[in-house]
Amino acid sequence: MTQPNRLDNGGRIDRSKHLTFEFNGRRYKGFSGDTLASALLANGVDVIGRSFKYSRPRGIVAAGAEEPNAVFQLGATEATQVPNVRATQQELFNGLVSQPTSGWPNLQFDFLGVFGSILGRMLPPGFYYKTFMFPQAAWETYEKYIRKAAGLGRSPRDPDVDTYDHLNQHTDVLIVGAGPAGLSAALSAARSGARVILADEQAEMGGALLDSRETLNGKPASNWVRDALKELSGYDNVLLLPRATVNGYHDHNFLTIHERRTDHLGDRAPANQSRQRLHRVRAKWVILATGAHERPLVYGNNDLPGCMLASAVSTYINRYAVAPGRRLVLMTTNDNAYRAAFDWQDAGREVVAIVDTRAYADGAWQDEANRRGIKLLKGHAVIDAQGKMRVTGAVVAGLNTDGTQLTGKGEVLNCDTLASSGGWSPAVHLSCHTGSRPVWDDDVIGFVPGKTVQKQLTAGAVTGCFSLADCLADGARIGAEAATNAGFNAEPAAAPSVRCRPETRPMALFCVPHYKPNSRAPKQFVDFQTDVTAAGIELATREGFESIEHVKRYTAMGFGTDQGKLGNINGMAVAAKSLNQSIPETGTTIFRPNYTPVTFGAIAGRHCNDLFEPKRYSAMHEWHVEHGALFEEVGQWKRPWYFPKPNESMQQALDRECLATRNSVGILDASTLGKIDIQGKDAREFIGRIYTNAWAKLAVGKCRYGLMCKEDGMVFDDGVTSCLAEDHFLMTTTTGGAAGVLEWLEFYHQTEWPELEVYMNTVTDHWATMTIAGPNARKLLSELTDDIDLDRDNFKFMDWRQGTVAGVPARVFRISFTGELSYEINVQANYGLHVWEKLFEHGAKYDLTPYGTETMHILRAEKGFIIAGQDTDGSVHPYDLGMSWAVKEDKPFSFIGKRGMKREDCVRDNRKQLVGLKTKDPSIVLPEGAQAVDNPNHPKPVPMLGHVTSSYYSANLGRSIAMGVIKNGHKRMGETVHYPLVDGRVVEAEICSTIFLDPKGERQNV
Repeated sequence: MTQPNRLDNGGRIDRSKHLTFEFNGRRYKGFSGDTLASALLANGVDVIGRSFKYSRPRGIVAAGAEEPNAVFQLGATEATQVPNVRATQQELFNGLVSQPTSGWPNLQFDFLGVFGSILGRMLPPGFYYKTFMFPQAAWETYEKYIRKAAGLGRSPRDPDVDTYDHLNQHTDVLIVGAGPAGLSAALSAARSGARVILADEQAEMGGALLDSRETLNGKPASNWVRDALKELSGYDNVLLLPRATVNGYHDHNFLTIHERRTDHLGDRAPANQSRQRLHRVRAKWVILATGAHERPLVYGNNDLPGCMLASAVSTYINRYAVAPGRRLVLMTTNDNAYRAAFDWQDAGREVVAIVDTRAYADGAWQDEANRRGIKLLKGHAVIDAQGKMRVTGAVVAGLNTDGTQLTGKGEVLNCDTLASSGGWSPAVHLSCHTGSRPVWDDDVIGFVPGKTVQKQLTAGAVTGCFSLADCLADGARIGAEAATNAGFNAEPAAAPSVRCRPETRPMALFCVPHYKPNSRAPKQFVDFQTDVTAAGIELATREGFESIEHVKRYTAMGFGTDQGKLGNINGMAVAAKSLNQSIPETGTTIFRPNYTPVTFGAIAGRHCNDLFEPKRYSAMHEWHVEHGALFEEVGQWKRPWYFPKPNESMQQALDRECLATRNSVGILDASTLGKIDIQGKDAREFIGRIYTNAWAKLAVGKCRYGLMCKEDGMVFDDGVTSCLAEDHFLMTTTTGGAAGVLEWLEFYHQTEWPELEVYMNTVTDHWATMTIAGPNARKLLSELTDDIDLDRDNFKFMDWRQGTVAGVPARVFRISFTGELSYEINVQANYGLHVWEKLFEHGAKYDLTPYGTETMHILRAEKGFIIAGQDTDGSVHPYDLGMSWAVKEDKPFSFIGKRGMKREDCVRDNRKQLVGLKTKDPSIVLPEGAQAVDNPNHPKPVPMLGHVTSSYYSANLGRSIAMGVIKNGHKRMGETVHYPLVDGRVVEAEICSTIFLDPKGERQNV
């Protein structure tokens, strides 16, 4: 297992630590400090995948996050599988197992690759819109094989064995990128005392300085990096985050950072360590020092293995001691790329030629090439790469001064590696995330960050500043400025001295011309990951797609996991030329989060399994367990369902609980009801806009029931809200709807009515709530309170009082969901069990009976009270429910949903309306969901009138009762409808009022 491309010395690898790994079923060797990509190149692995549409062989192109081809499946077991991992970012560890995501039956011989030229004609841009449409039934087959051909990673089938976490951070200055500009900025900001977070996606901080042969202060650049990091790590106010990619930049300087904490250690994270972490950061000021990506040049067959970026060649040689070939041809539009040829030669390999597209190139870099004896072809370009599974030669031809036409005949240069550089594209991705549009700069030959409303600064190459000396000075200045803006006294750190070599002006060239038109020339790839060619972009523009966003979507340019880091500028240039306009006129696509892919594990963090939906218990839960309660889950809460006694069926238990409540007194644990504390001088106005009824005159000490509607006028929650003070209210909601209601309130406050001074907090967990209901409720409560006057005239229905119950401070509300005399006792949650037990101690003489949610449903149905989400389904408004009394049409400020209720559909006849239902046979309980029809013998399909929403057997009434929605139901009182059941029976039911018991409400007002 030799490494034919490994250099004998140099690099930042640790040659004393040998590692073995697998790729595509074969074992290879590498060293500590390698990436998977550098180790593969060291071992002479050329083909690492097959392309998206045409199944062409592909090799490693880049050395960082911009790599489009080397995207693998990692994991030795099914439980540790991770799809679509970039080999250039995956550090090598002992035992690493990787597989390509494409190629069948194998990489060397791919079945679809045999038909590459045919596929090229079959799969033009937009083929997914034009083909595979018929027959529709065969789509599942199409999809299976299209996905297989596309080389997409495979999701693991077994549960993830690792843990992930989140961390919330606050900082004065967040610096994105730890290259020369980022490190300089960090030094300036840190020395001021500001809290600084420095995040960089590489395993080592230093950026391009790690593989540079430049000197700073007369010493290797890596020495300056080492000293800077040593100083920064010594500050308590600095957090260094290597292996951490800032993936999202959101409004108000909120950023997300994806930290790969242990991916470099093994297939699984060590015990008690999370594999990855998502940092959620709020920063006062942000510095984007994200650098730039080198652009490849677009030429014929530029996707062959062995075609690489010039900067990647230097990186692999200087950082990893890997020369990925023997004979190099370099094509460049700028002086910077000459470094690759010099590094290649210094590594002991042959530089066949430097092909410079600029006829005017003449300066120190060209002099150095001549001094080294390297063949220099100025005013020339590589128009075609030769080879099948790897580059074997480069066809070079003369180029006119503006790069639009070839001059003379082509010449073949024998080589196995073809590096190219079309200049540098500032990494503007994060700056776009908040809506800022990048701006084209002719001097940079690229887009730079545009104006922003964020507290954001930029430094270094992202601004188009490519000189190392300028990047260092710019970073130091911007770091001091950010710290000063954050409130600290800061001075720019002294920049180290750099020996700079003057450079000749670069050339704006994106797609190298060919003797043939692009549509007939060998494929010239713009986006390697999605197989978008120059000819494909031209075809899209000819088919009428002139907006660059439309071109992107029609061709899939920039759609891959690399998000167009290499290809977007070249693609825009091709489109601009085809449309006969400039690149600024053509514009650019806007990048969106995430900058690089983020695992689902990191997004979820610890919010999975029991922590994804935690079980919630009331303060009285243990009492319920001890007394035999059976539970149901409602909005994460474990609520008592009913309390069966030995040898008692469910129906018998429900009958007993219902009768006990109606005849004496029952008790319900209502702690789970949503409770939202609302305060502020505009609280009353805010509530009036949320609810459909009036709230302007609700007095302190009073309660009111209200309905809440969406914009379409449909009911989505209800509850009682109590006035605690003129500017203080307590809103109750359904148990399952509490979170949604709070989100709804916050949404309207923040987006529609931010001028209102109102504040909301959930207090559901703060209070233990117990409801006692029944004729003896007042007698029972009177034994436990001395300071609350329970007289019916002084403490009326829909009043509340504050006092003590069982010696505990309490709020007592006289509200009822049963239609009985009822009191809802609220105490601080830690005292809930104490008060509950005291109620049972004093309630024994009244046969105090606990009841659960099922009995509560029966009791409320006897009174015709609705349950939002059961008797409503997002398609009924208050008038459909027969609750016009809960709508105040003439409020000064319109409530949410008022206009929605006036829509034509909402005022038409024959709407489904809530009614009561009595079966002709009182012993039959209608199934909930059963469909109503007028004529069960009607030929199929039978017209449906509505369905049953709630249905129970009532022991108090000695019969079944139900509620349901029926078309035009309010005008059909006394009529009969039929319910065909799945067992073949047809049940007749009479439409009646929803109120089955005590229609005048006398029981709750006693």
